Amino acid sequence: MPIIEYEDKLIQCPKGSLVRDVLIAHGIYPHNGSARNLHCFGLGSCGTCAVKITGNVSPATSKEKRRLSHPPLHASGGLRLSCQTRILGDIKIEKGKGFWGQKL
Repeated sequence: MPIIEYEDKLIQCPKGSLVRDVLIAHGIYPHNGSARNLHCFGLGSCGTCAVKITGNVSPATSKEKRRLSHPPLHASGGLRLSCQTRILGDIKIEKGKGFWGQKL
């Protein structure tokens, strides 16, 4: 089973799980501030769950690529939407500051 490293926590999860779902199940929200209440609930349209992921994850979906290509998120910034990204192996997650988590 893959392991997620987030801040000082290690979380084990089933392979293929969505990053967002695993984090929330462990009381960790991939949203900052008011974005915790104002988000798209995993539809991939708002971008507030953007995180930097290092490790083995699924390729970006077309929906994710579209959202990450618009400001303030940019595909070249190395961010992923936690609601669209599946865990395929051990990963490390970093959440930046800002409404979208884009300020790493």
